[in-house]
Amino acid sequence: MPTKPKIGIYWCASCGGCEETVVDLAEDILGVVEKVDIVFWPVAMDFKKHDVEALPDKSLAATLLNGAIRSSEQEEMAHMLRRKSQLLVAYGSCAHTGGIPGLSNQFSREHMLRYVYEETPTISNDQKIRPQLKFQEQGREVCLPELRHVVRALDQVVEVDYYIPGCPPTPRITQAALGAILEGKLPPKGSVLAPDIALCNECPRKDTKPTNVAFAEFKRPHQKLLDPALCFLAQGVICMGPSTRCGCEAQCTKGNMPCTGCFGGTGRVRDQGAKMLSSLCSNIEPRDEEGIDQVLAGIPDPVGTFYRYGLAKSLLRRKVDLPIS
Repeated sequence: MPTKPKIGIYWCASCGGCEETVVDLAEDILGVVEKVDIVFWPVAMDFKKHDVEALPDKSLAATLLNGAIRSSEQEEMAHMLRRKSQLLVAYGSCAHTGGIPGLSNQFSREHMLRYVYEETPTISNDQKIRPQLKFQEQGREVCLPELRHVVRALDQVVEVDYYIPGCPPTPRITQAALGAILEGKLPPKGSVLAPDIALCNECPRKDTKPTNVAFAEFKRPHQKLLDPALCFLAQGVICMGPSTRCGCEAQCTKGNMPCTGCFGGTGRVRDQGAKMLSSLCSNIEPRDEEGIDQVLAGIPDPVGTFYRYGLAKSLLRRKVDLPIS
């Protein structure tokens, strides 16, 4: 009986939604298990780090790694899984483009630690105690991972073979990607395993997308009653669909919420946020400074709006005064 290929699944700096997507394959996961041996999936099975360390290099056919790289432990695991895997796949937005954890690149590490352990309104820590990297007690030493100065996407740490986008990736796109990997029907190395076309192409509102628009104001979704059939941009609500890769089955727009950009940009977009920002700002109706400021006031969080998932991989990447990790 031929040996089944071995695969690993690992979770770094993320929320766990990508792990849920694998579970959401439901009965289809049984078909995957029939074809592979999952030899490392700490969130679901009792495998340890030393189990993988003991494997020969390149003995894993593929590893799906989700989550950004925030700590020394995550960086170490990324390097180890790169060595052990023939294919390393950045699975989900956080591994692909830095994801929501990447938004912390707006702040220094010291700023975050000070706020979390000293300044948060709900904390009582008069002695300003913080977790220590090393602690000894009764002859034993306990070590904690060190937070890096900057959040990085997976390919900013190790070489990545393929990307599966989404926050989280849909079960359909996950199943299709796994099928392509197992059958060896893969596109060129470095490809994103999702359609390379804008989300507007699969959005049911695409026929109402305006060709000419002049924005007099921007509204956030909770500030107005949204028309479930009309393009969000035509309603003055920012939708990242024009600069975002499709493949998510337009789940958000079908649910009457605008796209927030979790699938990242298409292959023709260098900076997803800048692309969308440029498009919107060139179509602002007022031409005087005061009028422009009034319109832009409707976007109170530009970074969170245009770079919700992609700050770590953007041209901006982080605050310039942060030390280099």
